[in-house]
Amino acid sequence: MGILDIGRQLQVLGLVRHPEIFRALVVWRQDAGKLRAGEYAFEGEMSLEQIVDKMVRGDVVHHMVTFPEGTGLEEMARLAAPQGIPPAAFLEAARDVSLVKDLDPEAKDLEGYLFPDTYEVEPRRPDAAAALVKRMVRRFRVVAEPMRELVRGSGLSLREVVTLASLVELETARKDERPHIAAVFLNRLSKRMPLQTDPTVIYALRQAGTWDGNIRKDDLEVDSPYNTYRYPGLPPGPIACPGREAIRAVLEPLPSDDLYFVSRNDGSHQFSRTLTEHERAVNLYQRHRRGG
Repeated sequence: MGILDIGRQLQVLGLVRHPEIFRALVVWRQDAGKLRAGEYAFEGEMSLEQIVDKMVRGDVVHHMVTFPEGTGLEEMARLAAPQGIPPAAFLEAARDVSLVKDLDPEAKDLEGYLFPDTYEVEPRRPDAAAALVKRMVRRFRVVAEPMRELVRGSGLSLREVVTLASLVELETARKDERPHIAAVFLNRLSKRMPLQTDPTVIYALRQAGTWDGNIRKDDLEVDSPYNTYRYPGLPPGPIACPGREAIRAVLEPLPSDDLYFVSRNDGSHQFSRTLTEHERAVNLYQRHRRGG
């Protein structure tokens, strides 16, 4: 916009009485080429000098969105919406698998590859959603690059690492437990035991549009390749976007022979090597949860 156009817009907002005076001040101050584009917030009474100073500094409104670790694409779309990114536009951008074709040729969308972090959103850009998604993929690449050799030595593809990391991320919020959870999953995979992890059932129910916030016994039989109670091995792909520590936990798991874990109902888990030990732990903590 030209200086006079800016002055007219400020006049419409009741901030400037005469656009020509605004333009004259900017020219007199030799700030004609210094006004920075962006979205501004003006509060209280401000002089013309203060308005121009603010625009020269580029003191624009910053729209920030934070994506917690373990957030899936649908939830990310909802989180970005209040910052001016339409959910449909975000989800469309998150289907641009060309952004990770070199990392994961099998990717059907960007689930797992949009790194959870805090980002600035530019809602005025016509390609705001695509720009945000590209930044998130670039951030994933920056985080994953130092782990490249660990991935090669793991015997897993990057897709498998990210998939397993997404399960670890959703099973525990405790950083200290992630390598142990990862060890249990890797041990079960090596023995061809089903992973039997609830987050995969929730993901399958969400895909089917039947998730209501509760897992019932019948839900464990839902016919989906993501249901790790029914189908052995890893699910077809990531079920959320894991953070750095969950990825590292898969690549550097705790040395352990454990094959089972159960929640202690306080955010931590009890780990067991045998089914007998596990059943005792389940009985103990289920009784504790019931108050028995």
